[in-house]
Amino acid sequence: RVLGISGPKKAVKASPAKGKSARYYPADDIPRPKHSRAKKHNPPRVRSSLTPGTVCILLSGRFRGKRVVCLKSLESGLLLVTGPYKINGVPLRRVNQAYVIATSTKIDVSQVDVSKINDAYFARVKSNQSEGEEEFFANDAPKPAIVSDQRKADQKTVDAAILKVVESTPLMKNYLGSNFSLKKHDRPHKMVF
Repeated sequence: RVLGISGPKKAVKASPAKGKSARYYPADDIPRPKHSRAKKHNPPRVRSSLTPGTVCILLSGRFRGKRVVCLKSLESGLLLVTGPYKINGVPLRRVNQAYVIATSTKIDVSQVDVSKINDAYFARVKSNQSEGEEEFFANDAPKPAIVSDQRKADQKTVDAAILKVVESTPLMKNYLGSNFSLKKHDRPHKMVF
């Protein structure tokens, strides 16, 4: 007694009927895309202490130690802050909330319109001219960053609204203009900001 398919008659019977696919398996594995949760990202959480109008202290970057005013949180989870530029030289910029200390000082920023400023506003503009080999190796001075006229205009409008509130509050201009630093015996874990 033979088990399974044997003989020509049975082989014909076992072959696939018309319309059905043959029992063919490819030699190489077809790569299947891995399951991704990329489209299910939740919006980043912003600390409850970082509300619009909160005075913050920057901890890293070019403006570390400066006190700035938080204007809003962007979709990417970064904070939109400004100096104001006239007081301490910090322009409108995005800051990661991990590098910020929120203080208990607040400013009324309800009159400031920052609705048109989003993450795309800060996208870099690609330069149309590419450097050649000679230009790359030439030891000339670095090219200064060019600030667009739109950025300058937006900075002026935002700062004008904030400066009204700052000047009406006593000592606020001095507070924002002063840098934060730690001295020898300061204990930051015991400080109340």
